[in-house]
Order: sequence, then structure tokens, then C-alpha cells
Amino acid sequence: MWIFAIGQLGWSTLSGIISAWFVTFYLPTSSDISSGATQYIWPGLVIGGFLTILGLITAISRVFDAVTDPWIASMSDRSKNKRGRRIPFMQFAAIPLAIVTVLLFCAPVEKISGINIAWISVFVILFYLFMTMYCTPYNALISEFGKTQEDRMFISTAISLTFFAGTLLAYTPFVFAGMLRGAVGFAWSYRICFIVLAVISTVCMLLPTFLLKEKDFVDTTPSNVNMFKSLASTFKNKDFRTFVGSDIMYWIGLTLFQTGLPFFVKVSMNLPESFVMLFMGGMTVLSAVFYPFVTKFVKKWGKKKLVIAGFLGLAVAYVITALTNIGGIIPANDEPAVTVPAIIFGVLICVVAAFPMALLGIIPQSIVADVAEAEGIETGENREGMFFAARTFAMKLGQSIAMLSFTSLAIIGTTQNKESNDITASTTGLLIVAIVAVVFCVLGAVILGFYREKKIMKTIAKEGDEAFLNAIEDGKEQTDAPSDTTEKTETSEPTEPTETTEK
Repeated sequence: MWIFAIGQLGWSTLSGIISAWFVTFYLPTSSDISSGATQYIWPGLVIGGFLTILGLITAISRVFDAVTDPWIASMSDRSKNKRGRRIPFMQFAAIPLAIVTVLLFCAPVEKISGINIAWISVFVILFYLFMTMYCTPYNALISEFGKTQEDRMFISTAISLTFFAGTLLAYTPFVFAGMLRGAVGFAWSYRICFIVLAVISTVCMLLPTFLLKEKDFVDTTPSNVNMFKSLASTFKNKDFRTFVGSDIMYWIGLTLFQTGLPFFVKVSMNLPESFVMLFMGGMTVLSAVFYPFVTKFVKKWGKKKLVIAGFLGLAVAYVITALTNIGGIIPANDEPAVTVPAIIFGVLICVVAAFPMALLGIIPQSIVADVAEAEGIETGENREGMFFAARTFAMKLGQSIAMLSFTSLAIIGTTQNKESNDITASTTGLLIVAIVAVVFCVLGAVILGFYREKKIMKTIAKEGDEAFLNAIEDGKEQTDAPSDTTEKTETSEPTEPTETTEK
């Protein structure tokens, strides 16, 4: 299971590079340009007065991505490869994914040019194609490798840890690029870092494909349903629709916060940008401390209650963030000591958000695996890939909505220079961002309340899952009420076995 989790360390590093550096590299601020950054594409909100060229490219690539998710999932579900349905896809995609990630930052013309726009457009689409080709089969294996609830929770915990580790690796150019800049220039200081990270990522992504033999762990019948029917059947599942609706709310709220964190630190808290890394790193490490306890909590309270608790806990963290913005609006004395309460606010946000992040980083993956397995038992169709592809689509939809809306909300109360890449955020705008994030988290909790956890868990229950079943039963059902089968077995004549006993 740890070998399997190493694969996530690889792809999450590459994904983190795109999330952290794609916009920063191609939309340099005035301070970056003064440090030697090159402008490769036209800057500013030049499309309709509200969208950058890079924003349009990203939007188009997301549309393409939305098509490839179910396409790759369907091919993987229907694969009859003798090595398995998932690992051959992963092995094929790993090296191209790493290469494309590096090439995406290697625009060929060292000035603003239409050739650079074409280059970026092609490679960002290829990036999402190969990412889907690796991640969709990879995520499907969570359900197939995790035979019991204990194993499934362990896998979800392990891949959450490696995901966070990969994301932190993607932030290391903040440190090392500056060291290289004097020798190789602005662009290559980042490219060298990306090349090193890409090599590490490739090794991590390939290790599970060579060290694990899928057929040793998984014995499933390939699906015979085509892509469109498979996707339609997936969304016909009521419990999955409920989960996806809740999940979209989560990703909107989370992405609004993550995108806004640098602005909350610099504008609301009036702290140096270096505190972004300190707060993010501290929250990640503290969240990881809670990881070993999540499975124990699931055994005691069940998955649904804990995810709802995670939503509400994250909402509390965002309320504290909103209070930080209110503090910035109220006039205060221009004393240096004003940074002390700002730091306290930042630390408090990290502490409050850490445990909810642990819950929401682990449990939702296992819920998708549960629903996919229950569907397979009830219908006889093994379509785990399609379920995880649909969940991935929900994640990307939520992230896209949040990223497109953040700028519009954050600049409320300011006059934005549409020819500049610098976003001028205001405390009023950031207050609205925090409040909107709270609303989406609460909505996520409300929607998940309709998820029928007991039905799903009883459908997929296996030997060893008793503790997880007891967590969602009330006390009377656990202790006082023997099962119907037990009662019939005890009262039946020993010489004439009942139908129940035979079953």
C-alpha cells in the first residue's frame, strides 16, 4: 500500500508545479519583471476586459479535460490487458506527463509572441491528457486494492500524506530558484528546478507500475458498457450524485481559500509574503499529525458525520479569516505591534483548519470507493474508473469556478489596471471571498446529510468491517437486537436445517 502511495507523490508534485507556478511564470508581476522575468504573452485582462489570455487557455483546456476524464475511465474499465486494467495506462503516461510538464514552461520565443500562445495551449492540453491517463486508473485502484474498510482507509491516509508531500515539493522553487537566478537567469532558475522535480516524479510514478502486479491483488471482469452509458449510469446513482454535489461545494470553498491565502497574508494581515509558505507548511504538517487518528475516528463515528464535521470546521477557519479582514477595515494606530495580532490570526487559522483538512483529505476518497463497490455488487458492472473520473471532474469544476470568481470578488472596492498582471485586492473584497467560502462549506455539509451511508456500508460489508458498521448503527441495534438469521438458526430443528441456515 505504501508502494502504491508513492505513485501519488509523483503526480501530485507535477500537479503542484502547474498549480503553483503556471500563472506566476507566464503572468509575471512588475516586481518579477524588474528581477529579470520575461513576458511571453500579452499581459492583463485583454479578453472582454475580465479574462487574461492565460485564463482563456486554461478554460479551454478544462473543457478538453472534462471530455478526456470519462473517455480514459471507460477505456480503463473495459481494458482486457493481461497485466490488468489500470497499471498499463499508468506506466504509459508517467514519462510523457513529466516531459510535458517541463516543456510547458519552455516557450520558444523570448518575448511576447503568438507562437508562445500556441505552444502553451498545446502543452497544457497534453499535460491534462497524460495527467488523466495516469490519475484516473490510479484512483480506481483505491477501490480495487482496498478489500476491507481498514485497508481502504489506510490507502486513503497514505495517498493523502504523499499528496501533501508532493505539493510541498512543488513549492521548493521558492527557495532554490533564487539561489540559481544569478547564474542562469530568471526563467532557467525555475526550469532547472522543474526538471529535477520531474525526474523525481517520474521515478515515483513508475515504481508502483513495476513493483506491483495488479493481477495479484485484483480479479475483476472488464466492463462492457460504452463511455456514454457508463457515465450516465454513474450519475444515476443517487448516493453518488449527493456526494458529488457536496464535493463541488468543498472544492469551491477550499480553492477560494488557497487562491486567496497570499492576499489574505499580504493585504488582510499586512505580513510579508514569506508567511504564506510558513502558514501553508505549518497547516500541512499539523494536519498530517492527525492522519493516524482518522481511521479510529471513522470506526467510532462513521465517515458521513466526520466529513460533515470537517466542512463545519473549515467554515469556522474561514470565519476567522473573515474577522482578519474586518480587523483590516477598522482604523488602527500605525504601530509596529499591529503585526502581532495578525500573526496570531494566521496561526489560529492554521490550527483550526488542520483537523478538518485531515478529515476531508482522507475520507472522501474512501466514500467514492464504497459507492463504486456497492454499484458493482448491485449491477455486476465494475466501473470504478468512471466513478473516480466523475469525482475528478467535480473537483476540477469546483476549482475552476473558484479560480474564475476569485478575481472578481477580491478586487471589489478597488480600481483594477486591466493592462497589468498585478491583482489589486482589497480588504472588502477579501472579506467577501471568506464569507462566500463559508457559505459553500456549509452547503457542502447540508448536501452530504442526504448521503445514505448505512445502505452503502451494509451492501459492501465484509469480514473485518464490523467496527465500521457499528459506527453508523445506534446503540440498540448494536447490542440488543440479534440478527434475523441468528434467531432463525437458534430456533430451527437440528435435523431439519432451515432455508436461512442453508443460505
